Amino acid sequence: MRTTTSTPRTSPWLRPVSVAVAALLVSSVASACGSDTGAAGTSPGTGQPSTPTAPGTPSSPDAGGTGGTGGTAPPPAPSGSGRPGTSTAPVTPSRPGGTQRQVRASVYFLHGEKISPAPRTVTPPATAAGALRALLAGPNRYERAHRRTTAIPSGTALRSVVVQRHVATVDLSGRYDDGGGSLSMRARLAQVVFTATRFPAIEKVRFEVDGKPVTSFGGEGIVLNGPVGRADFEELAPLVLVESPLIGDTIRTPVRVWGSANTFEATFRLKITDAAGHRAADVYATATSGTGTRGTFDVTIPYRTTRSGAGLLTAYWNSMEDGHAVIEDTVPLTVTR
Repeated sequence: MRTTTSTPRTSPWLRPVSVAVAALLVSSVASACGSDTGAAGTSPGTGQPSTPTAPGTPSSPDAGGTGGTGGTAPPPAPSGSGRPGTSTAPVTPSRPGGTQRQVRASVYFLHGEKISPAPRTVTPPATAAGALRALLAGPNRYERAHRRTTAIPSGTALRSVVVQRHVATVDLSGRYDDGGGSLSMRARLAQVVFTATRFPAIEKVRFEVDGKPVTSFGGEGIVLNGPVGRADFEELAPLVLVESPLIGDTIRTPVRVWGSANTFEATFRLKITDAAGHRAADVYATATSGTGTRGTFDVTIPYRTTRSGAGLLTAYWNSMEDGHAVIEDTVPLTVTR
């Protein structure tokens, strides 16, 4: 993978008063320079690279070892396992000898014809690359059982990821553009874009295939004149996209739910069903915008379950015509008291 690095610079900051003082100052400056290198793949002095967003953890990831910084993060979430709304998936701490800890990321598969996130574990600092490789590996058995699929051809390999000025240049193997109609082609582009832009260091994606820039993708000739972002694939996102909790997570009351929505007057409903099929919660939620403009939402929902076990979070809105529930997103969960 190509990386961008920067070299720390020091500037003189005191004049020597005596030979002894000068020696002391030289020793201090040399010591400071030696400690200002940061972690591998990060800017000097920044320390460990940020980690990818995970349900129930702070959302301040960068791309890890690619030179990108900044970006827009999802709403910050309370940290640590065992708190309301957090996942119980294990996180491996740092080990003696320099082994990096593992963190959770999100990869985006398809549920029907819409984008749907799923959790994965990756190792810093190459968190964006790790997430994209996990995406290319496809959904696991549990996710396939809950109708999560992928439009990305099996055997597609990630060649490199380079982030500069919030744009990730993603180079994929030639298998990536094999076969498929326009929907499949747009879906596989969207899967990569949504996965990469979950990291706040990345706002848009520029595509390459076998090292060559892509301006027209696939046999359908999808035009890619420049970097593309989530807004370029709005039609492939459900009107209510739940980004936390994720499929397979274990939740407890109250649970924090956040994501984005583009519904009439920015309102919709969130329902939690427990293992007994009981409606444990059913609340209204409001996004920051709607009616043609996607906004974000972030709500904390108390619920009361009659039985712990396999449950479901449903995002829906009521039809203005006859009031029936229009389901936009469903997230299988383990619901606990």
